[in-house]
Amino acid sequence: MAVSPISRTSRNTSNAALAVVVAIPAFIFQWAFLHRCPDGSSKQEDSWRWSRVCEWGRNSPLGLVNAIFFLNVSVLFWVVSLVQESTWLIDPYWTIIPVMIGYFFRTHPRAESDPWRSRAVMSLLWVWSIRLTHSYFRRENWQWGEREDWRFSQLRKQHSKHWWWMSFFAAYLSQQIFLVGICLPLYAVHSKQTPWNTWDTIACFLCATGIVLAYFADTQLHMFMSKNQNLRDLGAPPIPVLQEGVWRYSRHPNYVGEQLWWWGLALFAWNLQQGWMAAGAAVNSACLAYVTVLVERKMLEKSSRASTYRRYQETTSVWIPWIKFNAAKKTL
Repeated sequence: MAVSPISRTSRNTSNAALAVVVAIPAFIFQWAFLHRCPDGSSKQEDSWRWSRVCEWGRNSPLGLVNAIFFLNVSVLFWVVSLVQESTWLIDPYWTIIPVMIGYFFRTHPRAESDPWRSRAVMSLLWVWSIRLTHSYFRRENWQWGEREDWRFSQLRKQHSKHWWWMSFFAAYLSQQIFLVGICLPLYAVHSKQTPWNTWDTIACFLCATGIVLAYFADTQLHMFMSKNQNLRDLGAPPIPVLQEGVWRYSRHPNYVGEQLWWWGLALFAWNLQQGWMAAGAAVNSACLAYVTVLVERKMLEKSSRASTYRRYQETTSVWIPWIKFNAAKKTL
């Protein structure tokens, strides 16, 4: 049954309002943590439990950010998904949560940082978030909650009976581990006052290059998909595979751009003697490698583009942008 324009507009508005409302608990807690925690010199009688929370939060910023994420995202978003029968809400927040985590670490009572490094990282983080948010809503035709990630849709079909509880781990708790992990460098940046040096400049260059590459890759992909939709509307056959622009030199340039961004962020942490925090970027790379396999399998499922895509695989690097290969040569 087709959805009427009025129903779609109503659903879009309600989902947009929902997306705003669900973040309010985190903002309220952050405000209370910064302005209503006893500082030790106050003579007012504070709740014993609240004082303990404040003390723990001051001593364990990583623990506190995980607790907020668990309650406000992993649990609350999961409950919303059970009501709506869709995990869509985690997708737009994927582009916003890193900024929220960054400001949590930056405003933490015990934060310390080189001011230039903090400004540079937070500015780049905002640019990354705006670019990815714009790309997400452009892909979704500026709709809120129109559809959920195709990978979760597949899992929902495969595990229909148990998906209600499996989704908590697959779509939310795993995202918490993933997102907090790749955002660890933001904690490193705001926990040390080491002066700016050459490695910071290199990290900025990597982050900026990643953002620019991902922007062009996503924009060219959007134009390609829009052009194909116009061809379908005219009754003409669509172009099977995008092989122009940056897609001429890499089969997944958007993934490469994201990798450069996160590894650039990890370089900031390494420069502050927190190299172990690159583990988040490493896990992200491993996940994207797996997603690459899934995407390529999906590209080969349609017989109308399978042969063209196989030739594309034979002549084009899978990740690292490079010149075209001869069909007989193995791709990078």
